[in-house]
Amino acid sequence: MKDDYYWFWINNITGIANIKMRYLFKVFDTPEDIYKASDKMFEGVMGIKPDDIYSIKESRKSEYIYREYSELDKKNIKFTYPGKYNYPERLMNIYDYPYIIYYKGSLPQSDVPSVAIVGARNCTEYGRSVAGRFAEDFADMGIQVISGMALGIDAAAQKGAVRKGGYSMAVLGCGVDICYPRTNIELYTQLESNGGIISEYSPGTPPKAGLFPMRNRIISAMSDALIVVEAKQKSGSLITADQALDQNRDVYVVPGRIGDTLSEGCLKLLKEGAQLITSSKDIYATESINRYINCSKKDDNCRNSLNNNGIFEEKFKKSGLASPKNMVYSQINLFPVSLEMIVNNSGLNLVEAEGILLELELDGLIEEVSKNYYIRKHI
Repeated sequence: MKDDYYWFWINNITGIANIKMRYLFKVFDTPEDIYKASDKMFEGVMGIKPDDIYSIKESRKSEYIYREYSELDKKNIKFTYPGKYNYPERLMNIYDYPYIIYYKGSLPQSDVPSVAIVGARNCTEYGRSVAGRFAEDFADMGIQVISGMALGIDAAAQKGAVRKGGYSMAVLGCGVDICYPRTNIELYTQLESNGGIISEYSPGTPPKAGLFPMRNRIISAMSDALIVVEAKQKSGSLITADQALDQNRDVYVVPGRIGDTLSEGCLKLLKEGAQLITSSKDIYATESINRYINCSKKDDNCRNSLNNNGIFEEKFKKSGLASPKNMVYSQINLFPVSLEMIVNNSGLNLVEAEGILLELELDGLIEEVSKNYYIRKHI
């Protein structure tokens, strides 16, 4: 049997979920080792009870598991697992990474930035518009959009990315062969053809309330930053934000009105230190996303890699959102130029100009030779 089958098998044993698999892999190196182990070898494995040993033993004889494995190709479902060439790198950076990912369509590229957009299902038209507009901008910038394909903010964001021809991936709280909610069937079909749909749950798994909080950790893990557009005080979006913080991801919040129920969660996050976002270009404050931009300018090997993958650097250069940076840079030469002059000539406000100047310094393109006076480092 191939490694693929052993990984599929262990992820489909009744009662053996992520936590117990983690215990097993502390003792056994591979699923094949577990498949071939004697009952006695399981004795003393932390977290593994007699019922679990029985389930493992019975699963080896299961025609159902082998039949389901054989049906995957017919259903156009693929899967990956830790150690396989295409297992998402971002997932390996979290403690409770899934031991299998089923997917339709394609997986996101690991060396292209990703932003997750989440929010209320019963959102306002304003929230829906903001989510869609941000996602459209990100698509133009070559940034991948991650969400959960739920009604409201999730769907609006993913539709925005698709509308602009960008890549978007939906993380489901059910099997990848189930479109939930059913009203998103058109989006589901578009993502299957031109984006991705993933889940850690076996094909055929129906949507259940208890599955979605676990799903949310994958949404945040697959992104470099998370944006919450609208959220109540107690909502799945706040759970996702907490998980993003645990995973060292930046969390951004679209501000809302005081007294508005759908703003309570957003205002709570802002009080707790989340970053404010009012424009898609604010995402450049994310260090990991800036790394892609700086990389594309400074590192030949990295730049070639991004060019081979074909989207980020080219779209960043072409994007109108990059033009203020170009405008500021064009005003600076080998003779010192004052911050005041840059503000007056560019039409930018002081904060915007200072932010762009800092970016240009970090890129190694300019230098502050005295307080608020700048020169180019290269002709």
